[in-house]
Amino acid sequence: MHPAPSVILFTVLSGAGFGFLFMLDAGVLRPAGLGALVAFGLAYVLATCGLLASTFHLGNPQRALRAFSQWQTSWLSREGWASVAALGLSAPVALAAVGGGGPGMIGLIGALLCASTILCTAMIYAQLKTVPRWNHWTTPLSFFAYAATGGAILSGQRLLALACCVALGIVILLAFRLGDRQFGQRGSSLGAATGLGPQVRPFAPPHTSPNYVMREMIHQVGRKHARKLRVVALGLSAVLPALVLLVAPGGLIGSLLAFALHLSGAFAQRWLFFAEAEHVVSHYYGRPDEAGVAAGGPFP
Repeated sequence: MHPAPSVILFTVLSGAGFGFLFMLDAGVLRPAGLGALVAFGLAYVLATCGLLASTFHLGNPQRALRAFSQWQTSWLSREGWASVAALGLSAPVALAAVGGGGPGMIGLIGALLCASTILCTAMIYAQLKTVPRWNHWTTPLSFFAYAATGGAILSGQRLLALACCVALGIVILLAFRLGDRQFGQRGSSLGAATGLGPQVRPFAPPHTSPNYVMREMIHQVGRKHARKLRVVALGLSAVLPALVLLVAPGGLIGSLLAFALHLSGAFAQRWLFFAEAEHVVSHYYGRPDEAGVAAGGPFP
């Protein structure tokens, strides 16, 4: 699918923000005074910037508030409610921390709401059966792994951050490996859709010029280009941050450097998340390779 910059910013920044806010609300990091103000401020900036970026993809951003009315059927609406609740409930925790207090029960509830927000964001994509690569358990696992790793790095918890980096690296490889197989394994084809059997072929192109569906739902990524980006995503997201945490001296500088590398890798991975996602509508426009890159491994 076409990787929209606004959606990439939304998923990466909000995931990092709510991941860090989870660590603060859960008491993994307990700053006080000015340190608490800076820590909670950073978490709020990341989360709110991500949420605001999501509105840029709307045709009419002024109608974004209407999304809150569809919470019974829409994961996007649930994500909106969960994010507002998480940010609202984290505010008294932040005020208590500035005064030297702990997160308490409100903090634990706020942490659960942060995790719920991350889940809702992931399910916006994981629920889509028309995109087999996304409609898989690795999608929410990947969103949680990125949020936890970013939050742990910013929290300055070296051992926890190292463990998260290792786990994230494994999740990235799993998502690439298993995701490559999903389109072919679903049995979706032009013949299955029309009921005419596996040998059916389109007689003529459905359109004489590109249209909205072709621009938004069909995006081809060269295998060499994808291979390089996968290496970049894995290296910057997990491997290099882990090395920085092992080699660099502890403290703010090491954590910020590791987080900057991790965030760069997250942008590369999220671009691939959208660019490599194949919509079943591609059958209608003559998908050239029914098997995708299933035989190519995580780095085809």
